[in-house]
Amino acid sequence: MKLIFIVLVFGLVLASSGCVYRINIQQGNLLEEDIVSQVKPGMTRSQIRFLLGTPMVEDSFHSNRWDYVYYFKQGKSQKASRQRLIVFFDEDIVSDVVREESSEIDVKEEGRSILRGI
Repeated sequence: MKLIFIVLVFGLVLASSGCVYRINIQQGNLLEEDIVSQVKPGMTRSQIRFLLGTPMVEDSFHSNRWDYVYYFKQGKSQKASRQRLIVFFDEDIVSDVVREESSEIDVKEEGRSILRGI
């Protein structure tokens, strides 16, 4: 009877150890196509902030540039997607908008390169 109990407990522990839930990780500003397509040269900083929100990176050395970055990693997946939108200003008016298409990155490889200092 004791042996059956031990085997049963061991089986439950083993079965539940693989059931770890990993949450989705979202960071930055969500860059939806319909919103980003509204950003045009000639708009003001306040209009851009209203459409896209506060920029993720507002560089104090380059006050004429706002960077919007969105990162998404789904649960246990080792792949993540990254989107970037860079808005350039000339005297508080949008002069150029550069959008990097969504790219898929390998999370493990990116972590290794950060540790190696690359």
